[in-house]
Amino acid sequence: MNHLVIMAGGIGSRFWPMSTPQCPKQFVDVLGCGRTFIQLTVDRFKGVVPAENVWVVTSEAYRDIVAEQLPDMPKGNILLEPCRRNTAPCIAYVSWRIKLKDPKANIVVSPSDHLVLNVPEFQRVISSALQYASETDAIVTLGMKPTRPETGYGYIQTDLSAACERNKEIFRVDAFKEKPDLKTAQEYVKKNNMLWNAGIFVWNINTIINALRVYAPQINGIFEGMQNVLGTKDEQAAIRERFPQCENISIDYAILEKADEIYCFPASFGWSDLGTWGSLRENTVQDAGGNAVIGSNVKLYETKNCVVHVAQERRVVVQGLDGYIVAEKDNTLLICKLSEEQRIKEFSAE
Repeated sequence: MNHLVIMAGGIGSRFWPMSTPQCPKQFVDVLGCGRTFIQLTVDRFKGVVPAENVWVVTSEAYRDIVAEQLPDMPKGNILLEPCRRNTAPCIAYVSWRIKLKDPKANIVVSPSDHLVLNVPEFQRVISSALQYASETDAIVTLGMKPTRPETGYGYIQTDLSAACERNKEIFRVDAFKEKPDLKTAQEYVKKNNMLWNAGIFVWNINTIINALRVYAPQINGIFEGMQNVLGTKDEQAAIRERFPQCENISIDYAILEKADEIYCFPASFGWSDLGTWGSLRENTVQDAGGNAVIGSNVKLYETKNCVVHVAQERRVVVQGLDGYIVAEKDNTLLICKLSEEQRIKEFSAE
């Protein structure tokens, strides 16, 4: 059976004042469509993964908000981390829970807060990758075809000279590249084999468990040794005790950069990690002045290249701005230059 793992433990507040550490981006209706990011993530997997096989790994602090926003998901499929230890422990924990339930599971791991515009193509790619993972020992990562020299993403260097025999859309990975500077990113875009790393992974349960045993034995040993309590009433107490002992490391460093059978599925389905106000503006319908507006009672005059997000149906009138963020929520109003949005964390801390 196919399973979906949604990693939803992030505490980012880059969309402050909309998102905060108490209610981070994945639980916010950033797009103004009536659905939060984590709800949209679950939505796009319908028909690919049965509802009972959807898992969310999140912080203990977000248990109630996950249960509220995903009321149809089995409560036992919400796994709670007592502290942050990056993605490798997260994936090891949920992998052992899934293995005990379904020893032949095929799994797709997805972030909870990304944007996908072409859902049918996304579903086609995911279904194809799951089929390939079920037939092989491959770890498959999705690579997004770049549309600009982006410095905020890692890249996957892919060998496009020969496709895999079982799936002509999948190719071997040569190397993973860190987030580049602008000059390097410009060089990457000129090459058709350098793809954005979307952080979406597909594998069979035995493939990832074997990789954890070989390349991350410290982390794997913690969860393999907990098999007798996983899925029982004693699980959370044991997790509170043992989870903090895990090495703090990403799945990229722990597994992907070490293992041999790593493959990439180049894809294009309107993907963005939507990590900035600027990217929200780029991925939202704009008016003739290049303004992206989310809110039903907004009037703009002599204003261009702005993003306006009004969460609580206030009347907003903006005149004479060029390249600004205007955002309001819970009696907090942000007016900030788009070119200086990296300072929002500084503002939100005050």
